[in-house]
Amino acid sequence: MQKKIELYRGKAKTVYSTENPNYLIIEFRNDISAHNGLKIQTLDKKGMINNKINYFIMKELQKYGFMTHLEKIISDNAILVKKLKMIPIECVLRNRSAGSLVNRLKIQEGTMLNPPIFDLFLKDDANNDPIINESYCETFNLVSLKNLSHIRTITYEINKFLYTLFDNAGLILIDFKLEFGFFNDLIILGDEFSPDVSRIWDKITLKKLDKDIFRQNTGGLIESYENVAYRLGINLN
Repeated sequence: MQKKIELYRGKAKTVYSTENPNYLIIEFRNDISAHNGLKIQTLDKKGMINNKINYFIMKELQKYGFMTHLEKIISDNAILVKKLKMIPIECVLRNRSAGSLVNRLKIQEGTMLNPPIFDLFLKDDANNDPIINESYCETFNLVSLKNLSHIRTITYEINKFLYTLFDNAGLILIDFKLEFGFFNDLIILGDEFSPDVSRIWDKITLKKLDKDIFRQNTGGLIESYENVAYRLGINLN
């Protein structure tokens, strides 16, 4: 299926229409950004690595019975997906404290969170994706409470599956972001799963292997992303 019109250009991905109105093409670019787009860089191979990690994770979730928008991989840096009516919220699942949670609560980074924390953020780049709760979802008609409850359940189930998957690869899944949408009235997982939208640490050394490397200027991001892919058994060639 061929690209037609560029529909959306995000910080690291571009979405295109296809000849079939029910499907889209997502292209993973080599761009990386942080601090709401104030820091931007282009890194060779990043789009390819994220595309292949995302494809692997989505396929593993599908094998386990989760519904996702993934149809197939079509190139090193692009996938074909179902066109969803996206729900304008971001769901963040936290197994250990990091990022904004540490800043908000002034707790030590890496603190175990039991049970894991489920956070909601409004998709609004202009206002730095403000944190919200189910009351906001109801009042502003972002998603029904019934569907939000379903999304929360799915997110926790995905976490159980992925936490074990990463643990078996010698990795800690610290936290991650998911986005959902409707396809034929069914809620299914959309967007992506990659080190750009998750935090992944080495289980022994606690070395960061995710986008925090870029945020914190510690260097070696591509090598770290490749390390994650290698441990998960993903062929990048």
